[in-house]
Amino acid sequence: MSRTGNQLARLESEEVARGIRLLLARPLLTAGNDPDGFDLIRRRREPIVKWFDYYCGWRVMVEPRAGYARLFKTTQRPDRTRPAEGFDRRRYVLLCLTCAELLTTTTTTIDALAERVHQAANLEHLQPFDPTKRSDRGAFADVLDFLDQQGAFEISETEIRSDPVIITRLLTAQVSPSTVDTVEGLTRETRYDQAHRSLWQRHSTMRRLIDDPVVYKEDLTESQRAFLSSPTGRKIVQTGVGLAGCTLEERAEGYLVVDADAIATDTRFPDDDSHAKVAALLLLDRLAKGPARTEDLAEEARELLTKFRNWAKAYQSDGGADRLAADGLALLVAFGLARVHNGTVRRLPAAARYEELHD
Repeated sequence: MSRTGNQLARLESEEVARGIRLLLARPLLTAGNDPDGFDLIRRRREPIVKWFDYYCGWRVMVEPRAGYARLFKTTQRPDRTRPAEGFDRRRYVLLCLTCAELLTTTTTTIDALAERVHQAANLEHLQPFDPTKRSDRGAFADVLDFLDQQGAFEISETEIRSDPVIITRLLTAQVSPSTVDTVEGLTRETRYDQAHRSLWQRHSTMRRLIDDPVVYKEDLTESQRAFLSSPTGRKIVQTGVGLAGCTLEERAEGYLVVDADAIATDTRFPDDDSHAKVAALLLLDRLAKGPARTEDLAEEARELLTKFRNWAKAYQSDGGADRLAADGLALLVAFGLARVHNGTVRRLPAAARYEELHD
């Protein structure tokens, strides 16, 4: 191959790898919220679609005219510790109601939309939504901010114009939620019902490695451990991770997929962009001395808030230390750095890597 040919091949592989990681970080990517990223995925959609299908069993839809790319991630291990940022059950209910109203009325105002959500909540006998209450207004604002980030509507000074196509692409369930009674019903994938053991080994293993910050061997199934320990399985994983522009770190306890450019992650740690992340680092220092009760960590947070009274003002009220410790601990658990059992928190092996960075 000529030098020019080599350069073009290298450029394509780099762009495919970047496109894969962009979709991992933002599974619904629109031309509006990331024009350069969408253009790259549009141009390299064929190898990107093939990568996700072969290595993870995930479907990717790229619609150039509609201006969006959607990675339909499926898992049989729903993770309740990683909701949309700042979302709780209340906000998810309001999100569903708001989307339903925006699908039926694509042009409206914020006040009119809030009133329709209020009426819908009453009609469905849900928790009342009162847009005159501060807490409800805050929850509704979070929902609108989330939808705006997803490119689900355009907002001007006077009205909202929703995009029904983007709204319908928010849901990634294999079947309609109204047809099932459990979360398991939403996540079931019939393609693995038959004798496709090798296919499930590959897909389930890669999903764990790609989707989780750290994967401990003890948390893998026997089948997944066998796949990773076999020469064929190891080669498949290393090739797939490499094509995504990442590297696979293996230690005695488990595995870590590292994206040196930090493109493929929706949140970073360590990072001082939130009070909870700063607290999480300090709690990690405490856990390095040995296991601790959750109330011990709350006391650590209380001392921190007392020492820095102008810091983390949202946590300076009564009960703030408990909330700060809980939020910091939730981050450590989500990143695979700590585990809670019967009220006792213990540090996990991957924490050593972060402590090295912290030092």
